[in-house]
Amino acid sequence: MSRKRVLLHVGTPKTGTSYLQDVLYNNRPMLRAAGINYPADRFDGQFLAALDLMRLPWGGLELEAVGAWDRLAEQTRAWNGTTIISHEILANASRPQVQRALESIGHPDTEVHVLLSVRDLVRQIPAEWQENVKHRRTVSFRRFLRQLQDPAREGKIASWFWSVQEVPEILDRWAADLPPEQVHLVTVPPSGADSSLLWGRFAQAFGLTGVDLDLHVERVNPSMGVPETALVRRINRRVNATVEPVHYRPLVRELLAHRTLSKRRTSPRLALPPEVWEWARDLSEQWVADIRSRGIDVVGDLDDLLPAGGPPDFVDPDRPRPRQVNHAALDAIEALLLEGVRLRETEEELRAQVRELEEALRRSYLRPSYRIRERTVRRLEESDTGKGLMGTYRRLRGR
Repeated sequence: MSRKRVLLHVGTPKTGTSYLQDVLYNNRPMLRAAGINYPADRFDGQFLAALDLMRLPWGGLELEAVGAWDRLAEQTRAWNGTTIISHEILANASRPQVQRALESIGHPDTEVHVLLSVRDLVRQIPAEWQENVKHRRTVSFRRFLRQLQDPAREGKIASWFWSVQEVPEILDRWAADLPPEQVHLVTVPPSGADSSLLWGRFAQAFGLTGVDLDLHVERVNPSMGVPETALVRRINRRVNATVEPVHYRPLVRELLAHRTLSKRRTSPRLALPPEVWEWARDLSEQWVADIRSRGIDVVGDLDDLLPAGGPPDFVDPDRPRPRQVNHAALDAIEALLLEGVRLRETEEELRAQVRELEEALRRSYLRPSYRIRERTVRRLEESDTGKGLMGTYRRLRGR
C-alpha cells in the first residue's frame, strides 16, 4: 500500500496557481494511476471548498459552496496514496480555520505537507492592483499603494492583500504544527526566465517529475499594460452601476482584459514608483531573512524574492498617455463589435431553427392521423371513464 500523505498548497495569489490547478484538474486520471488524488468534480471544486472552510462571501458562490470542504476532507481521508489540495485563497485562513483544515484531513495521523508559492513583492503589488481592477474596482494606483503602506492596514484592500501575501505570517498560521521538512516554499523565477522553469519547480515540490502529464491548458490569466489597465478602470467607473457581474465577467474581464487587451505587448508595463520600490525591496529582504531562519525546504532560490538592479521606469497608470489609451480603446471596441456580430449570427441561426421546428409542428397538426388522435382524446376526456383511461395511459407512457 502506498504511503498516505496530503500536499496542501495554500497560496499565494499571482504565482502561477491557476495554471497549476488547471494542469492538476485536467490530468486527474493520470494522477490517480500514479497514486495521486486531486479531488474535484469541477474545475473550481477546490475553490468552493476553500470558500466553505473560511466562510468567505464571493458573489453568491459561498451558497453553492456549503459543505464543500467536508466533502473534500472526506475524499482526502479515504484516499490511501497522496492527495493534493490547492487554492491560493487558503493563504487567508485564520488560525482556527487552519486547525480545522488540518484536523479534517487527518493531521496528525496523516503526513501533511504545506506548500507556499511566492513571488517578489515588486511584481506582486502591481499585479494585485490590476487584479482588483479586473474585479470591477475603481481604486487608483496611488491610493492602493497608500493603503498597503499604511501600518494600520485597515480597509478591505490592505487587510486582504497582506493576509494572502505576507509570507512569514502565512507560514506562522499554516506551518506552526509541522516540522520544517514538511514545509515547502516554491519561488517564482524572475522576469525573463524560461516559462517552463516554474512548472519544473512545482513538479519537484509536488513529486510530479515522474508523471507524464498534459501541460496544455485553456484558461489563462495574462497581465495588461499601463494604458490597458487604465482603460478597464475607466470602464468600471462607467458601467459598474448598470452591468451586472454575471455579464461583466464574460464581456469585460474575459473578452476585453484577458483575450484582447493583454495581447498588446508593446505598452509600458505596470511597475512601482521608485520610493515604493525601495520600501518593497526592504520588506522583501526582511522576509527572506525570516524564511532562511526557519530551515524549511526551498524549491528554487530565495534570491528570486529580491528585485534585481534598481527601480524600473515608472509610468503612472493614474495619468496614462491619452493616445495609448485611445489605441487600446479602439482594440476593445473592435473586439466588442466582433462579439456583437457573433451573437447576432448565433441569434439568427437559432431563429431559423425555431422557424423550422414551428413549421414541422404545423405540418404534424395537419396530418389526418394527428386529427383522428386529437378527436379521440377530446371524446375520452368528456367522460369520467375516459379521463381515467387517459390518466392510466399517460402514467404508462411516463414510465
